[in-house]
Amino acid sequence: MKICVVGAGAVGGLIGVKMALAGEDITLIARGEHLSAIRERGLKLVMGDGTEQVAKDVRATASFAEAGKQDVVMLALKAHQVATVAKDMRALFGPDTMVVTLQNGVPWWYFSRHGGPHEGHRLETLDPTGEIGKNIEPERIIGSVVFPASLKKAPGVIQHVEGNRFPVGELDGQETDRVKLIAETFTKAGFKSFVLDNIRAEIWLKLWGNLSFNPISALTHSTLVDICQYPFTRDLAAKMMTEAAEVAGKLGITFRVPLEKRIAGAEAVGKHKTSMLQDVEAGRELELDSVMGAVLELARLTDTSIPHIEAVYSCVKLLDKTMATENVYVRAAPLESAGGQRGHASK
Repeated sequence: MKICVVGAGAVGGLIGVKMALAGEDITLIARGEHLSAIRERGLKLVMGDGTEQVAKDVRATASFAEAGKQDVVMLALKAHQVATVAKDMRALFGPDTMVVTLQNGVPWWYFSRHGGPHEGHRLETLDPTGEIGKNIEPERIIGSVVFPASLKKAPGVIQHVEGNRFPVGELDGQETDRVKLIAETFTKAGFKSFVLDNIRAEIWLKLWGNLSFNPISALTHSTLVDICQYPFTRDLAAKMMTEAAEVAGKLGITFRVPLEKRIAGAEAVGKHKTSMLQDVEAGRELELDSVMGAVLELARLTDTSIPHIEAVYSCVKLLDKTMATENVYVRAAPLESAGGQRGHASK
């Protein structure tokens, strides 16, 4: 199939390399030094055990028009970046082009083909002008949840950390031929993929951890295991997750994993920096609206009190604003490099 990966970074790059090596006709949308490196040397994937895989023959471009019509679009940009490309993406669409969404958090399409009293409700936090929904029709969309952890190590180089699951599902829960084809395509590339009849429940399961661990890590510069093993932050994460579960429950979602087991799963990942902490350390815009802001909007919609989520959101939102206005990143550094030790003023 002709597959275009929009956003060939940590997640898109992982998918692009594996699917290209599995024989799919891959085009990568990238830019800057990353694009130049892919064109010169191909896209390299470094696995957790140190082995390397290189997709040398993939096409790479910054132009949607140059990429042309596709059978499948893997939309791997961060949620706050989608609106900037939604109109341009139409150059990739033929009559039957599918769009597989790979964003963290609540998707802009959450109430599309949803049924019930909120059918078609537009989440203003995620699509304030309606531009995304207008240009990426709900009928094209296949939902997916990204469980692998990876990062862009250098231009043209993706580092896989752990995980390989990409569950997929139609927005209305039907098991169609096309959604089975997407699952088969992921599986052929070496991932674990399967069709779900309720993709939103799986989105909430991942979001459950992201909306708590990600902002806490960004504020404290701590890894998942640090957060889970420190009683105060473990308790804070649990309270945020309890509030989120109440919101989800009012929308008909039940979690297949108990709260403590979800925390234990995060703890088991170990000394892993969340994507939000990585963004803080790089000075990049934080992925807040889909992971937290939309949950606040859903809480208002369902008349649910979520004070712990609101408090943490306010703090990390200010951090994001400070980084943007001051044009800085925030990164921990050894005290020795500053000429002192903790508890002792440097002379």
